[in-house]
Amino acid sequence: MNITFQGNPVTIKHEAVKENETLKPFTAIRNDMSEWRSEDSTGTRIFLSVPSLDTGVCSMEVAKFINYAKELKDVTVCAISMDLPFALERWCQAKNNENVITLSDYKLHSFAAATATYVEELGLLTRAVFVIDKDNILRYVEYVREITDEPDYEAVLSCVKGI
Repeated sequence: MNITFQGNPVTIKHEAVKENETLKPFTAIRNDMSEWRSEDSTGTRIFLSVPSLDTGVCSMEVAKFINYAKELKDVTVCAISMDLPFALERWCQAKNNENVITLSDYKLHSFAAATATYVEELGLLTRAVFVIDKDNILRYVEYVREITDEPDYEAVLSCVKGI
């Protein structure tokens, strides 16, 4: 997997996941500091891996998914970063976010291990999108090659609508 940050190659820890594989369970931290377990979520899910909601591209990406989530029936959208839960809560309030679950992987790095999204040089998650069906099968996997670029929104939505 060749990922860059501002044009410079970075190292991603763990082996990339692939479509049609089963997503390994993971635990992340909610904005209120409680644990959120992936195995407790059901139905179709979109997991957005983002470096930090304090950056323009990440904020814009998640804001777009807030709007998409309003129209997606029975789909859970989660945005996961290494941001502290307090920062995630502040972002949610500023954006009036009620449609995307924001989660932090700062403490356990469990999501990073399950999805191969940890950037060793930065201590952050790489930008990626995963669509998981009700059976926990990865139906869409996109590791964005340049971390500062946005994902392919149309491909994500097309996959979700096809499940």
